[in-house]
Amino acid sequence: MTEMYSTTYDDWENLDESLHYSLKLFITGASPNSARAIANLKDICEKYLGKKYDLEIIDVYQQPLTAKREQVVALPMLIKYFPLPVKRLFGDMSNVKSVLKGLGINSI
Repeated sequence: MTEMYSTTYDDWENLDESLHYSLKLFITGASPNSARAIANLKDICEKYLGKKYDLEIIDVYQQPLTAKREQVVALPMLIKYFPLPVKRLFGDMSNVKSVLKGLGINSI
């Protein structure tokens, strides 16, 4: 038997409030640029996402196969997996407006 679920307009209207972001930040060890990217991204996430995100920080020196699998082309690099679409952002995450746009957040 197939169960059917209906979605109301109110469900769609509140969807943004319930989204949980899945993020991976690829860095190169303890370099100053990596440290800035981590600090900047954590500040942005705490301010704009609250507790609605998972952030995995991946050092490409320690996990080169993961970096290869994800086709990392520049560092630091952030991949937003969810909510869709998947997006890739590059740099030290210091441009808040660009990071928010990449995350699909329009409030600044």
